[in-house]
Amino acid sequence: MPVKSGTQRVTSFDIAERAGVSQPTVSRALRGSSAVSAETRERIEKIARELNYSVDKHASSLRLQRANTIALLFFEDPTADDTLINPFFLSMLGSITRRSAQAGFDLLISFQQLSSDWHTDYEDSRKADGIILLGYGDYADYRPRLRALNEQGTHFVRWGAPEADDSGLTIGCDNRAGGRMATEHLLKQGRRRIAFIGRCDEGYPEFRARYRGYCDALAEAGIKFDRDLQVDALTLESAGAAAVEQLLESGAAFDALVCASDLIALGAVQALKDRGRDVPGDVAVTGFDNIPAAAQTSPPLTTVQQNARAAGEALVDTLIARIENQAVAPELLPVELILRESS
Repeated sequence: MPVKSGTQRVTSFDIAERAGVSQPTVSRALRGSSAVSAETRERIEKIARELNYSVDKHASSLRLQRANTIALLFFEDPTADDTLINPFFLSMLGSITRRSAQAGFDLLISFQQLSSDWHTDYEDSRKADGIILLGYGDYADYRPRLRALNEQGTHFVRWGAPEADDSGLTIGCDNRAGGRMATEHLLKQGRRRIAFIGRCDEGYPEFRARYRGYCDALAEAGIKFDRDLQVDALTLESAGAAAVEQLLESGAAFDALVCASDLIALGAVQALKDRGRDVPGDVAVTGFDNIPAAAQTSPPLTTVQQNARAAGEALVDTLIARIENQAVAPELLPVELILRESS
């Protein structure tokens, strides 16, 4: 088929004819839909480039009654800087942005406002076709909002720990396996008095899963869990430092720390050094997330890595599948132990 002249706009029907597929298949492929095979999508994208085809987003949204927009809502986390965003979520942002663009969706970024009806402000008002939620604070406070989203049929997906409740579709990493990996590594180093720093109650299900993995590894090694070796902390360096101070003041003997996040671990390492404890000589330390600062601290931090790129892509792909009324299911992404000098 010859390329149309400058006065004739190339349409998705032209691409469909050349590719030997239906026009709806072309539309799905150019939106990055997982319903189209990778081979077919690549062929369609190649033809689209050859024909200098560009998507008319306005016309497309009118046909589909869509905004062609995804809303990405961050929960405000207390941070040492002015971002108020968990560093791990910032590492996801590039992946989410790229994947959304590849699928033909704009990305609207904002903070979640738990004090207002933020959940009615996006899909209901046609600002966005679906919502990605990152972070939530205390899950007990957050769950009613998720229930409200479910009840009104909003297309949304969140990053977190899948729960057997009505909290909606969740993508997350295998937190329990990560907690177990970190603890098993420390046990192999000969550590036996291993403390866990992090909240492990129902309000923080991701930390709770990491704690359960820690307990699994201790049990498998025949080591009885010591309640004195678990200290609550949220994702702040100051919380990690305070937890170490609490452990030291209690007089409990410990030779290693499994920290529920890198930020907690970074604060713990600094507190240990301030108290004259060598890391890892006296106390080995592991974190969780592999944020950029984990490799830059002294000593560099052993940590459990969540794949930020895969996480962002999975969130976008799953949300688009929901928008297109495809069957979707919760997903646990694998984790990897990154060994560095802190253990």
